[in-house]
Amino acid sequence: MTVHFYFARKFLWVLLGITGVLFLLMALIDLMEQLRRFDVEQVGFDTVLQLTLLRTPEGLYQLLPLIVILATVTLFINLSRTSELVVVRASGRSAIVSVVSPMVVALLLGLLAVTSLNPIVAATSVLYGQKSDALQTVGTNALSLSDEGIWLRQGDAAGQAVIRAARTNSDATSFQNVTIVVYAPDGGPVRRIEALSAKLIDGAWELTAAKEWPLQQGLNSEANATSYDVLILPSSLTPDRIRDRFGNPSAISIWDLPNFIEELEVAGFSARRHLVWFHMELAQPFFLVAMVMIASAFTMRHTRFGNTGVAVLVTILIGFSLYFVRNFAQILGENGQIPVTLAAWAPPVASIFLALGILLHMEDG
Repeated sequence: MTVHFYFARKFLWVLLGITGVLFLLMALIDLMEQLRRFDVEQVGFDTVLQLTLLRTPEGLYQLLPLIVILATVTLFINLSRTSELVVVRASGRSAIVSVVSPMVVALLLGLLAVTSLNPIVAATSVLYGQKSDALQTVGTNALSLSDEGIWLRQGDAAGQAVIRAARTNSDATSFQNVTIVVYAPDGGPVRRIEALSAKLIDGAWELTAAKEWPLQQGLNSEANATSYDVLILPSSLTPDRIRDRFGNPSAISIWDLPNFIEELEVAGFSARRHLVWFHMELAQPFFLVAMVMIASAFTMRHTRFGNTGVAVLVTILIGFSLYFVRNFAQILGENGQIPVTLAAWAPPVASIFLALGILLHMEDG
């Protein structure tokens, strides 16, 4: 048990060190991007730095499998150079036993990432989007779901408009039971429109069976209301923008995803992308375990056998290949080509069995 705690502690320290280095590197790269995007003299360097710190966790979270691979490679190369693996073998233990503690750490790290880091990354991603939109000189667009239906907000230099619809189709091009409140640039409401249905066309809303009420002070709204068979209202929204905003599951905490998926389906959107993401997050700990097993299989040999660089290169290539297969399966699952559970769980399970076969072959021949 002492050996397991020793290897686990060393693996954890290496993991934290690599995470810190990659965090600083990604933060510096993103800082350059934010400095290019925003005028520091107008928004201030502290705001740019805040945006950088809000955006970096999302990129670091996506690199978690790579971090685990690099940490495992570093750990076992160091153990081989110090002959600690030789001592473990001489004590009568199989070197495969040395992999158990890093595997447990990777599993616990995956559980921590899914249950705690995922909500943090989702919150920082949303906050970054809000602050970034607020710094834009043009009007902003916002979208959200609630029990009352779909809420949209569009804006430009001419003013803002708040839109509520009961439901929509999967392409986000047609909406039913629509209510629109148009605001002037100074923030006051100027008119209200209700329509049986609304369709997003190029640069405008096409409202069917619409009725418009003016909201100017001192004016009888009902007496001055106007009905239209078809009413065209300019819009800065597009179906792609609506689908992209609702279609980004990484911006939603995994604890809120089940309810959000249900709301999407009620509103008429396809929730398949979110469902695939939800299952892939649940499978994340097992994929990290597979990364540890793959990396250890090629780096547990003593350094006197040579070809350490080749072993590291092969490890990285296999790791990237498995990561690519996992992302490819995710795309197939989102497009409906394969079942959701198969897209999410097949890559980590297959990776574990592949890594186990390579590990047994490398260690026992």
